[in-house]
Amino acid sequence: MSIIHASATQALHGLMADGLTIAVGGFGLSGIPADLIDAVRDSGAKDLTIVSNNMGVDGKGLGVLIEAGQVRKVIASYVGENKLFAEQYLAGLLEVEFTPQGTLAERLRAGGAGIPAFYTRTGVGTLVAEGKPLEEFDGVTYVRERAITADVALVHAHTADTDGNLIYRYTARNFNPVVATAGAVTIAEAEVIVQPGELDPNHIVTPGVYVQRLVQATARVKDIEQRTVRQRTEALTV
Repeated sequence: MSIIHASATQALHGLMADGLTIAVGGFGLSGIPADLIDAVRDSGAKDLTIVSNNMGVDGKGLGVLIEAGQVRKVIASYVGENKLFAEQYLAGLLEVEFTPQGTLAERLRAGGAGIPAFYTRTGVGTLVAEGKPLEEFDGVTYVRERAITADVALVHAHTADTDGNLIYRYTARNFNPVVATAGAVTIAEAEVIVQPGELDPNHIVTPGVYVQRLVQATARVKDIEQRTVRQRTEALTV
């Protein structure tokens, strides 16, 4: 049976429901599964728990789900670029679980590997560790972190084959590979889809066994979260 679907909406068919936990790949606005995020918005599903490095910006990326009032809880490491997110959080409309970035990546990786929990030094002695079990190893205190698994995982790849093997490019590789392994059902959108055997096995990052559904990504402008340039100075002369 082919895993290829004609659209992002079709790829989500039969999966969306209120109260789901959805893990989403990408870093800022780089490498986000924009078509699939839009399809989640269009589904109208509410009370969602979103697991992602961050929640995009106002009106872009996962920010569209915040605007639509579909998100109940966010598990993320950074939310500073989304003003509406901050407003809803401060108003008590959103539950937020802040997680250090490396810990978040490891929680997703552990979930995909079937590891229920692990210990890390990150966050010990801070609000991050409140209410969590502590353990001492070799005289050093560690905090126990639970793995994360999701009902649905959404990822963006640059190149895929029709078996679901995925290759990422540059910053888009951040979080997408660990998200892909953490979902009970993983849906990938890819900019380029080729036939089996056309990908170098040495370059494949996510094996197709993790991907249940695949869709061609729509060509769109790749937004930049923050464009920063430096002042141009006159060339030095000797």
